[in-house]
Amino acid sequence: MASPGARRPGRAALALALPPVAALGLVFLYPLALVVRQSVSPDGGGFSLSAYGDVLAQTAFRDALTNTVLIAVGATAGAVVLGFALALVIAFVPFPGGKALSRFIDVFLSFPSFLITLALLFVYGTVGMANGLWTGATGAAHGPFDFLHTPWGVLLAEVTYFTPFVMRPLLAAFSQVETAQLEAASSLGATAPRIVRRVILPEVLPSLAAGGSLVLVMCLNEFGIVLFTGAKGVTTLPTLIYGKAILDGDYTGACVVAVVNIALSMALYGLYRLLAPTNGVRRARA
Repeated sequence: MASPGARRPGRAALALALPPVAALGLVFLYPLALVVRQSVSPDGGGFSLSAYGDVLAQTAFRDALTNTVLIAVGATAGAVVLGFALALVIAFVPFPGGKALSRFIDVFLSFPSFLITLALLFVYGTVGMANGLWTGATGAAHGPFDFLHTPWGVLLAEVTYFTPFVMRPLLAAFSQVETAQLEAASSLGATAPRIVRRVILPEVLPSLAAGGSLVLVMCLNEFGIVLFTGAKGVTTLPTLIYGKAILDGDYTGACVVAVVNIALSMALYGLYRLLAPTNGVRRARA
């Protein structure tokens, strides 16, 4: 039987944990519970999934779900490939300004997503710099760059914005790679691509997976980039929620889409958490 003195630390820990848990429940869990309740009880009555049947049967929802998944997967793939290549150069290819560029990545992570979209509009927009140079040089009435208002523009903006989120964990992982392994592989005649594939990539694969998983979840929930590009016909789940709630006044439908979006994000996060320990075990056994 535990003594009173042994029970005090547990009670003290509970007392310390209770305020932040209560604050979390009030600020986050309670509003989330209200969203779920509205989706399954639109009139304040009994439990009903009729709203889910209505929303999931809509063509607008299926199109938004398809756009969300395709753009998120495409942007994640682009950010992973580009982030790995850029981080590799910064970490292992000495050049002037490399350290400053590495520090700038940390600053870039604090930028809002719409700022990157606005910058791309200044460069590639209908009246942007690139089209202005083209019309000034050729005398044409319009420039050739008119893709920012298409899914390709959304994809470019998301790859540009989310690439540093892949680079940051990779740069930290690259700093832990032992240079002796690279020198030994080089002395044995291994080429640079082979060293990257056989030595560097296995070491940083968990960090690459972590960065890619984070970007995938963030792309699924991205709202500002899609809104600011003004892409015609490109509706994602977050913009569909906005349209139903703010423009149409369909709060029940918006809550249904929000629950689906949350479930999709949590499923992806759960899959990452399921695979992450496996990566760690494999590295330990290697």
